[in-house]
Amino acid sequence: MSRNVLLWARDIIIALAIALIVMQFVKPTVVREISMMNTLHPDDYILLSKQAYRFWDVKRGDIVVFHSNLQGENGTTKNLIKRVIGTQGDTIAIREGYIYVNNVKLDEPYTKDGRTEGEMPEITVPRGSVFVMGDNRQHSADSRDPRIGFVSEDLLIGKAFFRLYPFDSFGTVK
Repeated sequence: MSRNVLLWARDIIIALAIALIVMQFVKPTVVREISMMNTLHPDDYILLSKQAYRFWDVKRGDIVVFHSNLQGENGTTKNLIKRVIGTQGDTIAIREGYIYVNNVKLDEPYTKDGRTEGEMPEITVPRGSVFVMGDNRQHSADSRDPRIGFVSEDLLIGKAFFRLYPFDSFGTVK
């Protein structure tokens, strides 16, 4: 009987060690808002790579989760999920319903409505920051909102890379 207990204890310790190692690299997250529709929907379960930006630079098009200054209903700060539109040194403008990065109109097939309402004069993304927007532009608090503005790369929690649920959308996130 004591041999069985030792085998069980060994298996539990190995499982915990594996779980701790995985949690250093991957963070499961649930999407709560509609700002990333049609790419991500409320109650989608996704995985974030917590180490992605330790080894690689942030790239335009990445979907990231970051700490914001916005307050949730329970009084805690909210984490937001958005798409990176510009990285440090990029110039961003909104003209006639389209996003321009470095004076080139972005092709954005992932946006919900295919347009971005409003105008925004050209701005330059500061060093160590990114400019982010939701794919559902009409319902997204993002870098256009002065409460969020440019997002420091230090505030990035991780890069979304895989959807676990719903099962009919199981796979990589793009």
